[in-house]
Amino acid sequence: MTAHPISETVASLMPRAKAELAELVAFQSVADPAQFPKSECEAAANWVADALRAEDFQDVALLDTPDGTQSVYGFLPGPVGAPTVLLYAHYDVQPPLDESAWLSPPFELTERDGRWFGRGAADCKGGFIMHLLAVRALKANGGVPVSVKVIAEGSEEQGTGGLERYAEAHPDLLAADTIVIGDTGNFRVGLPTVTATLRGMTMLRVTLDTLEGNLHSGQFGGAAPDALAAMIQLLASLRAEDGTTTVDGLATDADWEGLQYPEAEFRADAKVLDGVELIGTGTVADRIWARPAVTVIGIDCPPVVGATPSLQATARAQVSLRVPPGQDAAEATQLLTAHLKAHAPWGARVAVEQVGQGQAFRADISSPAYTSMAQAMETAYPGEKMQSSGMGGSIPLCNTLATLYPEAEILLIGLSEPEAQIHAVNESVSPEELERLSVAEALFLQNYAESKRA
Repeated sequence: MTAHPISETVASLMPRAKAELAELVAFQSVADPAQFPKSECEAAANWVADALRAEDFQDVALLDTPDGTQSVYGFLPGPVGAPTVLLYAHYDVQPPLDESAWLSPPFELTERDGRWFGRGAADCKGGFIMHLLAVRALKANGGVPVSVKVIAEGSEEQGTGGLERYAEAHPDLLAADTIVIGDTGNFRVGLPTVTATLRGMTMLRVTLDTLEGNLHSGQFGGAAPDALAAMIQLLASLRAEDGTTTVDGLATDADWEGLQYPEAEFRADAKVLDGVELIGTGTVADRIWARPAVTVIGIDCPPVVGATPSLQATARAQVSLRVPPGQDAAEATQLLTAHLKAHAPWGARVAVEQVGQGQAFRADISSPAYTSMAQAMETAYPGEKMQSSGMGGSIPLCNTLATLYPEAEILLIGLSEPEAQIHAVNESVSPEELERLSVAEALFLQNYAESKRA
């Protein structure tokens, strides 16, 4: 079978794509100045802006968003009367966590075992490169048949809502007929997948105070209330014995209808140790796509090395709650806050601070744009048909865009399949997936333009 011209073009562009992804990964663009210099994010934003200008995008701008970060915007006009498609990615990344656990430097793109390793390689700097490849392939094969807007967010991983607030204040900026969110992933490598749902999230910091100051555990232990012990007990109240999330008033019994996730495959993808049980009840798909899930993502406490025999006067933890479609994130925030205050033991003083929040999202996969994407994916992945799945993660911008542009169709694709290990050490991207999804996106833009002309 003769290769599609778009496929041939993208294949020829892959060495350049690797070099560019290496440049982009090198920026330590964690959108938290307490961890990395803000200049790293600013440099990454400028790199993205320069890349758009090089592809003849107009009105390229670094948008100063209310959370103190920058999102990058560009517009490439298409033929008169053509529809407008917004392509989304983000250039900020999660912190690398334990750098000593990486097999290669986290901010140095490294090829190993047929994959490219580096923080952001899949989530979501690779997503921006995917958009560039699609545009370049179309320009080399008769031109881009739609008007294209690109928005690269600068604080998606922090959940601080800067781009959402900016879009609400400038509602015309991101208006489009269809929106492609390049920040999800295939169910597994080689299986073309669109994401039908996203869980929302809320993030809270809880502080417990029990004493005016730390005390000697030998002299006062057994009667004086220890804030760290109180925190352990409080956090334990957020899960049942089987690991099911238990937040007072929050429903945890929804079922997932659609593509299922076999338990053996999930255990392998999650790298669950032999003999360790999965938590929760219901199918794996129920647990990760249709039900809420609480995670303690950080605790302030003395490290083991250098620990002293002391009762802690204060303890602090950060708690994340993933909220499935059908549950309101603001209501979930209220319920979680009330639960934390109600379950603090021994009358400990409780302070709860909201850090971030985003609503869940459900796409309409029966829309015409999905038909165009299904056709494109069948060409990019010969012998495979497009599947739809859920995703346990959150992209708060999706609901903002759905509210601002209720007539727009929103599609979610991307490079974050299970082997990518996004947010973990040794994150990587499959170059084959980058190539095939870039082909699929280019063909989608062609198909979509033709469907609008029909």
